[in-house]
Amino acid sequence: MTYLIALLISLTLLVLGIVKFKVHPFFMLLITALSYGLIAGMSTAQILDAVNNGFGDILGKIGLIILFGVTIGTILEKSGGALAIANRILKMIGKKSIHLAMMLTGYFLSIPVFADSALMMMNPLNKMLSSKAGVSFAGTTAALAMGLTASHVMVPPTPGPIAAAGILGANLGDVIIWGILVSGLSLFTCYWYATRITSKINLPVEVNITVETGEEPKLWKSILAVLIPLILILVKSVLEYPSINAGSSPWLNIFTFLGTPVIALFVGVLLALTLPKKLDEKVFSSKGWIGESLRVAAPIILITGAGGIFGKMLQNSGIAEVVTGSFSGMKWGLFFPFLLAASLKTTQGSSTVALVTTASICAPLMPALGLDDPFMQTMTVLAIGAGASVASHVNDSFFWVLTQLTGMNIKQGYQVQTAGTFIFGTTAMFLIFIITQILA
Repeated sequence: MTYLIALLISLTLLVLGIVKFKVHPFFMLLITALSYGLIAGMSTAQILDAVNNGFGDILGKIGLIILFGVTIGTILEKSGGALAIANRILKMIGKKSIHLAMMLTGYFLSIPVFADSALMMMNPLNKMLSSKAGVSFAGTTAALAMGLTASHVMVPPTPGPIAAAGILGANLGDVIIWGILVSGLSLFTCYWYATRITSKINLPVEVNITVETGEEPKLWKSILAVLIPLILILVKSVLEYPSINAGSSPWLNIFTFLGTPVIALFVGVLLALTLPKKLDEKVFSSKGWIGESLRVAAPIILITGAGGIFGKMLQNSGIAEVVTGSFSGMKWGLFFPFLLAASLKTTQGSSTVALVTTASICAPLMPALGLDDPFMQTMTVLAIGAGASVASHVNDSFFWVLTQLTGMNIKQGYQVQTAGTFIFGTTAMFLIFIITQILA
């Protein structure tokens, strides 16, 4: 109970500090994390471990990815590459289908690519399309974010779902097939929410539609800067797929290296640098495009790191064990893993941690829960994935990447991301329940 009270107080402090007193989110997140640790009675060693490792761990994973993603986006925007892609997509899908295009693009990108990385790469294009088509930037951002979330929590080879399937012994092929079906159908409600509700949110979008180089770069060059990193990451994922015996050839080592997200995005930066007609001070200087990329990326990286501290503080306090204990003795079938994953996601922020932790807890309980036949094992993985999306808020690094990258305030972040993930997760769980009632 102490941990839950400490969490409630710290979250209230966080929201008040940022919204009412306008404290920078980085400092407010740090203050909130420290406050939680002290109220929860954590030792000084645990608090310091959360500060050091929480900040370092999260930035070690996505710090450079954020920087390179911002750099690719800045160069695409300043050189006119994003405009070239936007013009072609608008001709192909029409102005009325941008929400659907963003949602489907996010969905497919988030299968091989971490959602944070895919968001960084798609944001400039999303801004450009929204501006040119005259539609709400908040609405298209919601559609993109929900597409990214859906496959991130349900479709292997994304790390969370593939780990959960392995822990529970579920057939990976079945998880992929049913995961695509359930997550895809669940996006219908998210699409309605993005187009009908979040599109009413006033979120200004600032893009430089005028091409600074004086000439729009070739479309194929612009596409390569985005496509090649994705292909490299996808090839690495395929080669590391459990059923593929790729051996230990030099080519495997090369693609494993190039397909690592940070390297793949660095390759994207190098390809983006082929877009300007001239590589001069305007591109490389501290006041040029690269300098602007650093200025844009720095606060995102710092806030993401502070969110990592908060999440690590929650983990170190043992709140996950408290949440798990509160469910002991409840035999709710698929609703047990769903609610457990939702509680873990909401309290500590990471969908992957929620997926893996819930699967590990549920594995020995599967017979008692009546979930030990092959079909129900698959449905359990998806139920955990649905729970692991409910609900993304201030202790989730993706929440801060989304809000800081798009210029949303905290209230708008809750309206777009938190409400959107809640709708997706509950819709997915409803579909899973209906499917099991019909087929199990």
